[in-house]
Amino acid sequence: MAVMTAARAWLWATILLTAGALASAVALAPAPGAPPVTALSWLLFTGSSVHVASTGWLFTVPAVRAYAAEHAARCLWVPVSLVIIAAIAAAAIHPAAFGWLLLPYFGWQFFHYQKQNLGMASLAASAQRVRPLLPAERRPLLLAGVAAVAVLAARPGLLGLRLGVPAPALFPLAAAGYAVAVAAGLAALIRRPTAERPAAFCVTYLTCLFFSLPAFVFASPYAAVGGMTVAHGLQYLLLVALIAGGSAGGAGTRSSRLVRLSLLANIALIGGTALSRASHLHNAGWPGRCVFGAYLGVVMAHFVIDAGLWRMRDPLARNFVAAHLPYLVPGRPVVPAPDRETAMIPSTDRS
Repeated sequence: MAVMTAARAWLWATILLTAGALASAVALAPAPGAPPVTALSWLLFTGSSVHVASTGWLFTVPAVRAYAAEHAARCLWVPVSLVIIAAIAAAAIHPAAFGWLLLPYFGWQFFHYQKQNLGMASLAASAQRVRPLLPAERRPLLLAGVAAVAVLAARPGLLGLRLGVPAPALFPLAAAGYAVAVAAGLAALIRRPTAERPAAFCVTYLTCLFFSLPAFVFASPYAAVGGMTVAHGLQYLLLVALIAGGSAGGAGTRSSRLVRLSLLANIALIGGTALSRASHLHNAGWPGRCVFGAYLGVVMAHFVIDAGLWRMRDPLARNFVAAHLPYLVPGRPVVPAPDRETAMIPSTDRS
């Protein structure tokens, strides 16, 4: 009973954070040409830079270090390469031309958002102990993400890019693709047996399906994409905070949890502040642009690491989530292997 209560609490907290972030960005969006109000600036700072920096705290967790040791290319060599290449490119390429490289970067970023939504929907099914997502339920979520990337390519002004080459035909194609995704997702959800679609799971799935809707509806960059940025970051920070505040296997004391949460807050805020300042150097001299490029590389490294660390089909990744969030991913405790820091091996793969 306590396990199901914790799972439902996470689900509804995630739903409220997501819906609240999307609605707040719309409500707080400034008039065209005006700067964002302080509240919106803080929300964007938290949902963007702070959430990226919080990935650094995860490497204080033994299970994450074990995963990184097993996946050195994903967790070390690729991230380092991305930072170096992006820093050199940003310093060497004129800012006006560099915007063309920022467009695929933002495309990757917003598709990353939707991949996290897919993960949230999968965790919702696992947390509610119902049937895992079928391909017919997963594909509409991915198609919705592709459609969102297409609409942002059609309207790069929403991303703050002035590329000067409009693509008017792309918008109706993106909108049509999104409509197909929504229709297919609703149909797949309805086809689930009643017992396999509890309210919390259904609301989570629908929240993920309609996540990208603001990009199709609003002309203000803050209303169209700001809410998605904030919602994505808050979803992530909630999970990381639960890991920091929890205790794998039930061990740990109140003081140790407070230490972990304090360390998380410091890494996230200090690192987030550094990333936020670097993100504004796109029009600086070449040393500043080099720092801006390194910032882009760090964010892309975050995409790469997260895509593996939360991949439930990977035994080590699933072990990490099951050990620290057992109410979301059922598992069974085992004796760790002598050469690997693991606390739990999954009994089934539900995602």
